[in-house]
Amino acid sequence: MTWLITGGAGYIGAHVASAMTGAGEHVLVLDDLSAGRPSRLPQGVPLVEGSSLDGGLLKRVCAEHGVTGVVHLAARKQVGESVAQPARYYRENVGGLATLLEAVAEAGVGRFVFSSSAAVYGTPEVDLITEDTPCAPVNPYGETKLAGEWLVRAAGAAHGIATVCLRYFNVAGSAAPELADTGVFNIVPMVFDRLTRGEAPRIFGADHPTPDGTCVRDYIHVADLAEAHLAAARRLAAPDARGDLTVNIGTGRGVSVRELITVIGEVTGDHRAPVVEARRPGDAPRAVASAALAARELGWTARRGVREMVGSAWDGWLLHQGDRPGE
Repeated sequence: MTWLITGGAGYIGAHVASAMTGAGEHVLVLDDLSAGRPSRLPQGVPLVEGSSLDGGLLKRVCAEHGVTGVVHLAARKQVGESVAQPARYYRENVGGLATLLEAVAEAGVGRFVFSSSAAVYGTPEVDLITEDTPCAPVNPYGETKLAGEWLVRAAGAAHGIATVCLRYFNVAGSAAPELADTGVFNIVPMVFDRLTRGEAPRIFGADHPTPDGTCVRDYIHVADLAEAHLAAARRLAAPDARGDLTVNIGTGRGVSVRELITVIGEVTGDHRAPVVEARRPGDAPRAVASAALAARELGWTARRGVREMVGSAWDGWLLHQGDRPGE
């Protein structure tokens, strides 16, 4: 098979490309390089620079490279930005997906893995979020991911495409320092950024109904996430692959924000006390995945812990800051 990975030069995409090529899969990458970097890609992986909104390009790529499966990660993914620019998010996340699926159907591509998000659930008040937990997204980003799932399933049914939708929980870490997240949008790099600037980490709300009052989340190592994509691709590569599957990709273990900051302090050696600020609107007190379905259907289980996740992220942060000790 030949797998097209959209957004494959980004933080998560490059990990997926690395995991799949390392397992012997043949891949090529489409990326507009708005957030991706070609240097992240494994040696020998072809890169096509372009957008999933470019239907003509997508059709040419599928035909010229004999694409037989797609892993679609290209999307905008910042919650705050989606609130400020909802039309842009719908245009790029849903419109780009629709354009891609049209090209996939025309080319006869029969397998499709979609990068979704736990944001589709909103703020459910349950101990473990299962795939049957009602979806009620609370921001445009989550809405576009839920609409994307609907579209993927509908296209799959209409065109005989076997599909898997992966609902990511909180992703961090790095398989190698050069693949690390260079953005400052998620909690781990946000804490690193403040510590690097000599500022205390921030906690938004310490009065939630949780054991230590801070939000509890399911943090998954990006290398585990990449392996989940490989497992999904392998499932779809089976000769009898059909229908659709939607699974959570998480660890099933909750870690509070205060616990995470403590681990960050242990890894970095900077133990300054966090500053507690007001709650943010829409923050669920607890959001932890049930990962049972992924284990059963994909044969996949997260293997890496929080300390390994934070340590690998810190190594990458130092490399990209040019501040690795001893250099």
